Amino acid sequence: MKKILTIILSAISMSGFAQTESAKNPLTITGYLEAYYAYDFANPSDHSRPSFVYSHNRHNEVNLNLGLVKAAYVNDNVRANLALMAGTYANANLAAEPGVMKNIFEANAGFRMSKTKNLWLDAGIFASHIGFESAIGKDCWNLTRSILAENSPYYESGIKVSLISDNEKWFVSGLLLNGWQRIQRVADNNTPAFGHQLTFKPNSKITINSSSFVGSDTPDSTRLMRYFHNLYGQFQLTEKIGAIVGFDIGAQQKAKNSGDYNVWYSPVIILKYSPIDKVSFAARGEYYADADGAIIYTGTENGFQTYGYSLNVDYQIHSNAVLRFEGRGFTGKDKIFTFNDEPSTQNYLLSTALAISF
Repeated sequence: MKKILTIILSAISMSGFAQTESAKNPLTITGYLEAYYAYDFANPSDHSRPSFVYSHNRHNEVNLNLGLVKAAYVNDNVRANLALMAGTYANANLAAEPGVMKNIFEANAGFRMSKTKNLWLDAGIFASHIGFESAIGKDCWNLTRSILAENSPYYESGIKVSLISDNEKWFVSGLLLNGWQRIQRVADNNTPAFGHQLTFKPNSKITINSSSFVGSDTPDSTRLMRYFHNLYGQFQLTEKIGAIVGFDIGAQQKAKNSGDYNVWYSPVIILKYSPIDKVSFAARGEYYADADGAIIYTGTENGFQTYGYSLNVDYQIHSNAVLRFEGRGFTGKDKIFTFNDEPSTQNYLLSTALAISF
């Protein structure tokens, strides 16, 4: 950990130099910090929120969800990114990773494969190619992440080949991965995993994206193949109103070489309204169905079949700082939550966060 802190402090000391260089300097140093407070009305004694939540997952304490420092280098032919992080997000979401790997947000390098096309090959640890939400809360419309975002990859490691079209309306990539949100492979797993991403932006107001994953997250001796697809569209309907519509669906074998599958799916819709420059509201409705517990295991009769709903208010303190407030609720088909130390189908949360990028 001391080595990580030394690297971070060194990077910060370099930031002044990087900022005084001309715009042509290929090296940039940036940072991000998000502090939060969340109150879960289940009042868990261990201060841990439900197990399917990985971001903002601590109850009744002021904490750091994510703090990171990033160095990025890019020129016409090569590029590299290194970002080190700390926070409750890292503790929860990278719990399976060994040692200091838990503190790596991003670490990758790449080179341009064509002199005439924007075609790149990159290798290392990346932010996930799946979904419209990320661990950087400030870039998301809601304070907390959707259930589908929390339970699909936030990060991945492997090799990626990507192409941006000449008119910059299309982005396509193919990936060879170590697994489903894995830096270190599962023991005895040598099955290659694959992914794709296809993004279409006909103009600045519309984004349509398709992403997939094919692979296994189990040892080869008990290999369960997983097939997953994410589809979303982001639309700026008017100057003040935006919408995101997303749908995840996945299937995993019930047993090795089986033709029977456990299926899960999740639709989500988010509406954002910005009446004035510094204030915005976002309402979210979602449903996550995983009756067989392929991704979220409950051990109950109907598994995880849960509706979610939230409303948040954002105040833009500065161009790089936002203060956020959110109320959120869940309603499950079974009593998978607790309230007043009793099993319940309901769960409610109030949270606030301050996020700053620099």
